Amino acid sequence: MRIYLVGYMGVGKTTVGKKLARMLDLPFYDLDAVITESVERTIPEIFEAEGESGFRGVERSYLHKITDTHPSMVLSTGGGTPCFYDNMQFMNEQGITIYLQMDVASLSHRLINSKANRPLIANITAEGLQAYVKRHLDERKDYYEDAHITFPALGMGPAKYDRLVQEVRALRADGLNG
Repeated sequence: MRIYLVGYMGVGKTTVGKKLARMLDLPFYDLDAVITESVERTIPEIFEAEGESGFRGVERSYLHKITDTHPSMVLSTGGGTPCFYDNMQFMNEQGITIYLQMDVASLSHRLINSKANRPLIANITAEGLQAYVKRHLDERKDYYEDAHITFPALGMGPAKYDRLVQEVRALRADGLNG
């Protein structure tokens, strides 16, 4: 079973992914970490050298590579991964997609202290961050909402993780390829 986690930056895809993988006894991968390790450059370095379009090409290539080599996994994708090329359609065809959803205020609060590591928001002021997140999230929402499961990511605790596992297993039982 392949599970792809999608959602805006800062929503908790990696944290949720690691826990979900343990609960389902699947290997976990973070797409950004796979890229960084493989090309031996950080995401900000790739953005700086190749621009966003160059990065998105690298990202698509590694999304396909990891999918081709792992028939079972939980993969945390980058916030923009589903929004470029045919990535969302590809992930929907290859497994179960989960959109981790969160409100703009909560996302902005989470992102304020990690701006330096995120090339798209590194130069945005704290005051402008919430407006940027709202606009950017609105642009990406249609892609995210194409996921098989939309799940509220705020306040993830044991009961919510159990509910998420139940939703994944129900989709699997219904015959969704994954």
